[in-house]
Amino acid sequence: MFPLTGQPASIARASEGNPPAPSERKAVLTIDVDLYEWWLTHWNSNDIACRIVTDHDGLPKSEEIYQACGADIHEEWFDTQPCSLTDPEAGFEQCTGLYLYLAGEGRGQKQVEVQLPPLEVTLTVTGCTLEPPYNRCDNAPNLKISGVEPLPNEAVIRIQGTIGAETFSCPGAVCDIPLAPTGTQGVPMEFWADSSFGDSSAHYTAMLRVIPWGDFMAPEGRRQEGRLWYVDVLSSQWRGPRMASCASTWESFPGLGGPPGWLTTPKEPSGIQSSISYYYLAGMLIQNGAVDASGCPNNGLQADKTAAACGVEAALPKVLEWQNRFDTEIIQAARDTGVPAQLLKNIFGRESQLWPGIYYSYKEAGLGQMTELGADTVLLWNPSFFEQFCPLVLGKETCALGFGNLKEGEQNLLRGALVRHVNAACPSCPEGIDLSQVNFSVRVFAEGLTGNCEQVGQIIRNSTLRSPGQVSSYADLWRFTLVNYNAGPGCLAEAIAETWNRGERLTWENVSAYLPAACRGAIDYVNDIAQVVGATATPTPWLAMGTVRPTPQTTGTPAPALPFPDGPPAATPTPLSLTPIVPYP
Repeated sequence: MFPLTGQPASIARASEGNPPAPSERKAVLTIDVDLYEWWLTHWNSNDIACRIVTDHDGLPKSEEIYQACGADIHEEWFDTQPCSLTDPEAGFEQCTGLYLYLAGEGRGQKQVEVQLPPLEVTLTVTGCTLEPPYNRCDNAPNLKISGVEPLPNEAVIRIQGTIGAETFSCPGAVCDIPLAPTGTQGVPMEFWADSSFGDSSAHYTAMLRVIPWGDFMAPEGRRQEGRLWYVDVLSSQWRGPRMASCASTWESFPGLGGPPGWLTTPKEPSGIQSSISYYYLAGMLIQNGAVDASGCPNNGLQADKTAAACGVEAALPKVLEWQNRFDTEIIQAARDTGVPAQLLKNIFGRESQLWPGIYYSYKEAGLGQMTELGADTVLLWNPSFFEQFCPLVLGKETCALGFGNLKEGEQNLLRGALVRHVNAACPSCPEGIDLSQVNFSVRVFAEGLTGNCEQVGQIIRNSTLRSPGQVSSYADLWRFTLVNYNAGPGCLAEAIAETWNRGERLTWENVSAYLPAACRGAIDYVNDIAQVVGATATPTPWLAMGTVRPTPQTTGTPAPALPFPDGPPAATPTPLSLTPIVPYP
């Protein structure tokens, strides 16, 4: 039972009935318009066959003629050929069919149906201040449900919904519910608002978890003398502090007391600072003139252009400065997308050792070493990013089709453009890097991880017919996402299916054991990233050094020409000295 405060309320059992489905918000408006009257007239008699009234410049559209005149007249007009007089003295009586004649124009009114902005409902917690990433309250929390009515002269008249097996109902636009303990798995919630307009909002859903903690050691390791409440809310309508990334997608709560360190976002960039002696990075800094290693044999480089011991020593101060150079951009991307900043930093260290250009070829580029397969994932599984990026390369009408519906050549163009955009290599720039491009590169990789977590969620749903949070833990779901990012969805899907079919739980230990032989390199990859901050990462084995190459410029693709002429066919004289208009295809 969830008692309500702040507003009088009625409580009913969920079995008493389901809430009504939300209605579509529309209104009919009367507007002033310019009206044009057209006649369809017979050539041989000048008799009017039909009248058409339009509210736009230019010829009536074919469908307007069909609607106003019927199928028979529309067909006769459509089949009419231009009247061509071979004998100047002959009359138009010899011509057959119909022609269009503009009979007059003026002002009038018409009714139009418009879509109205929807009623919305949001969630926050009151009575305490949540402290991410632990999301703990020092006071008993309330869940505040707020209805927002965008229409003038209308108001939210009631908030309703269910929490677990109980229903609630509050008059007005605000409903405060004291939260009771839910257990570690949480409880589902459905909520909506009713408006004086006569309709209801969409029915939103959420998962709530409220865990009280007593007078002993709290989950994150601190001793607590008073009582604590750990509160997590997973919902698209949540408006409080950002919850753990991808948790809503997976319907998965992080571990009690917050996620592990490698899945957190510190408040300040200094929180992800590292001090690792990267020898690939040292080699790139030496090659691009950022470090003077002339006192070392072979300029401090080995045959494969990685830094030798002397080169690593000479480059160490610059390596330590460089690897933390992009921490501010990483923190900002984490705040914008919800992807943990420490996870991004660890991936960049493992993939490129924080060098935002290329090492050998265009097959992998940027801080996260994006491939065309990786570009495919972010474009297909992160629609909001696709909608922002696609118009930079293709026309808006083409992009409106969605990535999956584009032609193969258009998809290839987008993949290649995205890989080039994350490559910040610039031979003419100081130190060989265009730093203005790095911020975009960081954001793209964060968006890519969001797309990967969406794909992982679908892979698990396909194999188990359950939500990911029901069959795996939050931290392990991120480990699966790293496999997906590194080895591809085929590797992960096979391991997930095999684990589930054997009746085993979807833990990292179980799933990693069933990765195909060709994919088992992803195990070390995941273990390198899911570790204590500052540990030395295992270098990516295939990474080869090379001279930085310029990034080709991406140009927009013009919209294709329309397959029909800009204007109507040529006019033909009429018996009344007015301009007839012949049918158009």
